[in-house]
Amino acid sequence: MHRFRTLTYVLLVVAVAPFYATAAERPNIVILYADDMGYGDLAVQNPAAKVLTPNLDALARQSLRFTDAHSSASICSPSRYALLTGRYHWRSFHGIVDSFGPSAFNGEATLPEVLRSAGYRTACIGKWHLGWNWNAIKRPGAVPSREAGYAPDAFDWSRPIPGGPLDHGFDEYFGDDVPNFPPYAWFENDRIVTPPSVPRTTPGKPAEGGWECRPGPMVEGWDFAAVMPTLTKRAVDWIGRQKGKAEPFFLYFPFTSPHAPMLPTSEYAGKSQVGGYGDYLLQTDATVGAVLAALKANGLDESTIVIFSSDNGPESYAYPRLRKLEHRSTGPWRGLKRDLYEGGHRVPLLVRWPGVVKPGMSDALVSQIDLFATLAAAGDAPIPAGAAPDSHNLLPLWEGTGPSPRHTIVHAAPNERYAIRDGDWVYIDAPTGNVTKAPGWFNKSQGYEAHQSPGELFDLKADPAQQSNLFETHPEQVAKLKAKLAEARR
Repeated sequence: MHRFRTLTYVLLVVAVAPFYATAAERPNIVILYADDMGYGDLAVQNPAAKVLTPNLDALARQSLRFTDAHSSASICSPSRYALLTGRYHWRSFHGIVDSFGPSAFNGEATLPEVLRSAGYRTACIGKWHLGWNWNAIKRPGAVPSREAGYAPDAFDWSRPIPGGPLDHGFDEYFGDDVPNFPPYAWFENDRIVTPPSVPRTTPGKPAEGGWECRPGPMVEGWDFAAVMPTLTKRAVDWIGRQKGKAEPFFLYFPFTSPHAPMLPTSEYAGKSQVGGYGDYLLQTDATVGAVLAALKANGLDESTIVIFSSDNGPESYAYPRLRKLEHRSTGPWRGLKRDLYEGGHRVPLLVRWPGVVKPGMSDALVSQIDLFATLAAAGDAPIPAGAAPDSHNLLPLWEGTGPSPRHTIVHAAPNERYAIRDGDWVYIDAPTGNVTKAPGWFNKSQGYEAHQSPGELFDLKADPAQQSNLFETHPEQVAKLKAKLAEARR
């Protein structure tokens, strides 16, 4: 079925495709996508940061840095889905894809499909977390237990697993799917490299936080700490293989860091002032440096768009980290991962495109959803009718020839509560924007007071920390945004 759909898609695109520029004129594209890294974890935009990020700061100085950029969701799978489809995640689902969960896609065109149809070579290296068709390799009658999950022999690991990256536009995939979900094994394209043979074990303690690892099959001797170094090496090696090739490439490199389990290698352990998370953040920054160095070493840096961002804000460990170590991962913003407040989805976004995008800073409102239309335009890749319905082409903004076409973003939390951003205003259609509970000491120190209103309204220009709820004093603005939200959700 997939092969037929892909062939049909290609034929449709070819039928409407304009004359492409030569491959030499079209940029390569690299997306570096951190996991649970907050706005304030990028040192260049947090004067009070306690962790240095020298490679990211250097990239920021060479990039257009967006200070009002947002992921589609404040959790993992939905943000990745929206980035790759140019479509709000809440049109299809709200939560993460669970371990051994089905594909999040349902026939949507993806960015790698569009770029590949325009002649790009495409690869995904890293965290997928968008599901597979596990039923295709699951043995009849296999069911997970409450304590141990699926047994290692519940699946026929010798067979290809459909529904993953190769079925959604990528020519190649290498990764561990999700670092804290089974199977704990390496995937190469649509197959498991070494079959899992033992139940999950988690030796010792992570450098910070918990393991957060779901039970299930694991390769014997699986080394959780080796995941990011292995992915980094594979990405660097893949870039090296692109040197001298005529076709442009698209590399989507979603990191597994600094998400839990936080396991910095010995090279970074104890090197920051912010505990295990800070050390893992240093390692994340080093991965960025390794990719940038690989592009330069292979003569590809001047012809490659490099984008860096994160899938959502920081995990709940950010609260004790702030209290004990005085590092605020969200920067000035309220809220964390899962929240509707700014800190849940306002994320770092850097765009480097030598000779085209002038380095600097932009406070334009943008979304990761907009990367689809923008990169398709940059790669001269036509978007099929009906695809990427929520994506705006930001190329004029990138090039400095026009403003952002985006004025509104609809946010949605995993508890299926919504918010809408319109200009400087944010309306939260819920009594609170918190999903991750904020501790009392934090609310008291920041001046956040409880209220009885059914919703929240904030003017971000006057109140970027979202301290003053204007719901009761600006009923006309509430009504306006409530109507806009209802219209957007239709």
